[in-house]
Amino acid sequence: MTDFWEESLTEQEICLLQPFVTNLDRSVFGLRNLPEVVKGALFSRYSRSDKSLRRILLDEFIKESEASFAQIVGEAANNNADQLVAIQQAEAFYDRVLIGYGDDSVAELGGAHIACEGISNIAAKALEDSRLGISPLEKSTRYVPFNRKINGRYRYHRESSIIASSHASVYEATLDRLFDTYTGLTEPLLIWVRSCTPQDTTTSERAYNNATRAKTLDLLRGLLPMATLTNVGLFGNGRALEYLLVKLAASPHEEVRTLGISMQQELDHLIPSFVKRAKTERGAKAALYLSKNSQRTKLLAENLLKTRIETRDLASLHKEIEPAPTSTVQLVEHDPDAEVKIIAAILYSHTDLTFEQLKEYVASLSTTERVEIISTYVGERESRFHRPGRAFEETYYTFDILADLGAYRDLHRHRVLTQERQSYSVHHGYIVPPEIEAAKLTQPYRDALEFAAETTELISKDLPDAAQYVVPFAYRVRWRMKMNLREAYHFVELRSSRQGHPSYRAIAQEIYRQIAAVHPALVAHMHFVDMNDYALERLAAEQRIDTKLQQRQ
Repeated sequence: MTDFWEESLTEQEICLLQPFVTNLDRSVFGLRNLPEVVKGALFSRYSRSDKSLRRILLDEFIKESEASFAQIVGEAANNNADQLVAIQQAEAFYDRVLIGYGDDSVAELGGAHIACEGISNIAAKALEDSRLGISPLEKSTRYVPFNRKINGRYRYHRESSIIASSHASVYEATLDRLFDTYTGLTEPLLIWVRSCTPQDTTTSERAYNNATRAKTLDLLRGLLPMATLTNVGLFGNGRALEYLLVKLAASPHEEVRTLGISMQQELDHLIPSFVKRAKTERGAKAALYLSKNSQRTKLLAENLLKTRIETRDLASLHKEIEPAPTSTVQLVEHDPDAEVKIIAAILYSHTDLTFEQLKEYVASLSTTERVEIISTYVGERESRFHRPGRAFEETYYTFDILADLGAYRDLHRHRVLTQERQSYSVHHGYIVPPEIEAAKLTQPYRDALEFAAETTELISKDLPDAAQYVVPFAYRVRWRMKMNLREAYHFVELRSSRQGHPSYRAIAQEIYRQIAAVHPALVAHMHFVDMNDYALERLAAEQRIDTKLQQRQ
């Protein structure tokens, strides 16, 4: 790459710039040691200037007294109180830069890391519903046991409206029973898992212990209720965080709304200029719009379906809440012209024809010719990280999925997909892992889940939204997923891999089968789908960690 940084710098300017850029003489460089608001304002100014970024940083920020730059990043930064005052003084200056030289997208140039600890799984899913601009990471139910007590109490959210109601005692008794059962089954199930999969001579003690414990916790996570407290760390850009705050304010759950207020307070310290509109009248109106629209649509749906609900007899309702043995995956929509559209998209960038002209041409090709084009485009994939190009985004598949909440929580991480879920409920039955049946531990597992279902139904008569906190992960939830073919390659190959949880591996495998049934040529290069079953899903991954640890010694 040819360097173009020819602007001369004085020795004083070099000293001023050096702490904030990764190099002073090349055309590609990074920023460092700068607050997010400064970086965002700097880049917004950059888009409207013919100056270099380094020169803007020098002239309009470092040397600009109004920016309070020295107080923010200099010696005063070592004193939190002084730095806070300086940031507040400089905020008006940066706001003018942001407003004058950018639009909403400028808020994507600054971001923040924030930790949300001790929140329920209801709140965690609300945080993770964001599609783009937010990167969350949640405490794992696979590697961390969730039965630790604090001051003699299990760690679950005590939902305020329930605690203030006549249901308080049965709520706590039900959740305590779920956690007691989780605790009581952990050791006997671990012993059973190890008896079925004894350690061999090639497996280290560390890898074996981690794999068998992960398997045990995987099997028992169905007992955890949505009220279970977890931790979520997330990074997001300012624009995404601002919209997230608006969505949290529109939630029907008080915990989620309170979480949004707490996040706003912390983000006001980190990127105040980027999230300030969430707490303005504009933000309040946006939250009210989302909340009212959701309520109105829910009411409309209930009225439209009222006749059907009222005509269900008790026998059919009982059948709905019977324990269900498996998940269901239904391909409800696909494009019969997918192959033609994808091949036209493959050829498009290499011609000067219109897309319609290319579709007409592709329609006239033989099967052999189409297969050759697809094969050439995909090439020789050596791993699942070799992903097909954007032509595979030309066709979509819609799936209706009914699976346990544990599986939903894992697959919900695919935020780019279009996903919409129904309410957490006990209406669709629950799943008992076959290993729990084989270990002869089924009865206490079922008893705890069915007691939770009774409590959920009882509370839902008065507090339907709050009742969702009681629903255990073993109960099934219905949701729809819409993905294009390129996303399907990533989703299926990742989620079918050996180390995945069996419940979501089965969903990924079934999605593959159903796409292959309608478009075999398009999934012919989906080489890294694992259709096998494994006793210890995590063992191979733990053995790879052993190898890396040995290489470091």
